[in-house]
Amino acid sequence: MSSGRRACGAARRTARHLAVVLVAVAAVDAGCQQPGPQAPADFVALSDVDPSIHSDIRYATAHNFVGRPIAGYPEALCLLTRAAAEALRRVQAAALAQRRSLKVYDCYRPQRAADDFVAWAKVPGEQQMKAEFYPDEAKSKLFADGYIGAPTAHSRGSTLDLTLVPVPPPTQPGYVPGQPLVACTAPPGRRFPDNSVDMGTGFDCFDPRAHTADPRITGDARANRELLRRLMTAQGFENYPREWWHYRLTAEPYPTTYFDFPVARSSLR
Repeated sequence: MSSGRRACGAARRTARHLAVVLVAVAAVDAGCQQPGPQAPADFVALSDVDPSIHSDIRYATAHNFVGRPIAGYPEALCLLTRAAAEALRRVQAAALAQRRSLKVYDCYRPQRAADDFVAWAKVPGEQQMKAEFYPDEAKSKLFADGYIGAPTAHSRGSTLDLTLVPVPPPTQPGYVPGQPLVACTAPPGRRFPDNSVDMGTGFDCFDPRAHTADPRITGDARANRELLRRLMTAQGFENYPREWWHYRLTAEPYPTTYFDFPVARSSLR
């Protein structure tokens, strides 16, 4: 055998040996990876506590005021403290007795999502969703006017955004990125066809008409806001007056702790 063939054979054996070593090292590394941030043991998926509650987790999609999925939402889930989820289960029972059902838009929100909102707010040109979510509000004023907060009570796990839908709920068309936008303050027949009952504005509508007690909201929309408020306050939730959809459990288990685990089942214990 020539010296060249011997050299090629040795090189092939060395390459195979290195490949085996690299695979073994990768396997060890995978086994030694640390799990991501975990939720406390009393956090649950709302669907496990009450599967009859509907969900439309907007921040896991492109249909929100930013126009893309938000950091920290790898899954479209509603995670809450068990105390909040159990209270919401009782609200749902009362709502169903009136031929209504709850639908959640957002629940626990990781701190990284709030940071994402802050970063977005510092880029003046990113306003592709303005025509729907803040048609009459300057982007530069959204934080100052209280429509976005950082840190947010959502990161404590007992605050959520929600609405009421009829029973059974009508079909809701999916949002198609790039579709023509309609102001969230438009009449219900013109704005995005959410299957919610009429609440006077769409969800995440950054406008004074979204204030729970805004006097311009009358008729069925006013009655629907009041029904949601009565149902929620009866089980210990408190409304944020600037947003008809925003409620916090007053006896929240973590009143001063802001969590940052992602919205995913893998975050639960």
